[in-house]
Amino acid sequence: MSGGEQKSLPSRGVELLVLAVLVGLMVLAIRATPHGHGTSALAALGFLLLAGTVVASVLEIVGIPHLTAYLLAGMAAGPYALGLVDHQAVTDLSPINALALSLIALAGGAELRLSLLRDALRSLAWATLTQNLLVLLGMAAVFVALRPLLPFAASLSTSALVGVALVWGTMAITRSPAATLGVLSQTRAKGPLADFTLAFVMTSDVVVVILLAIVFTIADPLIEPGTPFSFGAFRRLGHEVLGSVAVGSTLGLMLAAYIRFVGRQLVLVLVVLGLVMTQVIDYLRFDWLLIFITAGFVVQNLSSQGEKFIQSIDRLGEVVYVVFFAIAGAHLDLPLLGKLWPVALALGVGRALVTVGAGKVASHLARDPPALRTWAWSGLVSQAGLALGIAAKIQNQFPTFGDAFAAMAVATVALNELVGPVLFKTALDRTGESTRHEATEPAPAATSST
Repeated sequence: MSGGEQKSLPSRGVELLVLAVLVGLMVLAIRATPHGHGTSALAALGFLLLAGTVVASVLEIVGIPHLTAYLLAGMAAGPYALGLVDHQAVTDLSPINALALSLIALAGGAELRLSLLRDALRSLAWATLTQNLLVLLGMAAVFVALRPLLPFAASLSTSALVGVALVWGTMAITRSPAATLGVLSQTRAKGPLADFTLAFVMTSDVVVVILLAIVFTIADPLIEPGTPFSFGAFRRLGHEVLGSVAVGSTLGLMLAAYIRFVGRQLVLVLVVLGLVMTQVIDYLRFDWLLIFITAGFVVQNLSSQGEKFIQSIDRLGEVVYVVFFAIAGAHLDLPLLGKLWPVALALGVGRALVTVGAGKVASHLARDPPALRTWAWSGLVSQAGLALGIAAKIQNQFPTFGDAFAAMAVATVALNELVGPVLFKTALDRTGESTRHEATEPAPAATSST
């Protein structure tokens, strides 16, 4: 991946020229296509790959992280802006998006070494407690305070408002493993901040799933009085978490055996697994993100094939991140974001401030080094799929206000996903973790760039 490679201005100019020509060809193709037939998924994928790569290369001059550039490229090309990629193409690319996320999850699990977890255990324990508890309760309070600005909240009773606020607080503690890995991949950062953020974000999904079950058990009777108090959420939790870990462990052991005894065409095997497993796992109602994280973790820590495994995933290079974030950008509803941005901004700023405060408290209690005391919060702002999954669950379960809740969630997550990578990369640069690693290890950056 393109961690340390610097391109000259002429080469960036040539890339921009190629992109401009391609945009012109896409416009001509769309105009020449009969009405009702939009961009093909294959053409959309190719265009997003090139556009995301070129925009990232150009914006790198001003320090914009690649992930944010991919999002911006997808937003510009998507159905709500230039329309070079239409709604149908974005929908058709969903399996490719799931494939990219599954490979990112595999890589993230493989980066979670037991030695890293042991070294960061004290910081992780305090951060897990404070970030999840304080952010959940803090954002529930912010949600209640912003009630006058939330039209769908005006009709809620006091108990229902508290229940919905708790669910919003739970959604606020979700993070984005893909954004974390993407920034670390670009910067090739090494150090306390990079290690802590990787360990925290990759393990936080399990905590969120558990808290979600607890919060839904409490919130259901508050939102809909008369609903019996039920522990059904915990039965579903056991099925989801334990089943996902079991499937992931089995998959990890199978991958380790394949690498050990066969070892050929591993990239192809990973791609096929990503395409097939995401569909099968959805049918079984397991958490496929947790499955792939567990599989990567097992290959790294319960076998001797971890390095070969990571090298195989790295061969896919930055393509995986371009695909995932460019498609995510094309999927963003820009008119909705334009309509709801003031409230979304208030919720996003509130979440960032609470996250900073919780990070300061955790670092003080854990006696963290100075870099973590100052910047431990920076990698925890980005959000992505899990937050939207919670919003979709609310949308389906509570039709009276679910649509408005989901719309607000989409707008807030969009802002967090745009700003989060910038904050994290800035922190890595300020602590010297990215520049120091690039300076001392130039060779890997050159060999793995795309």
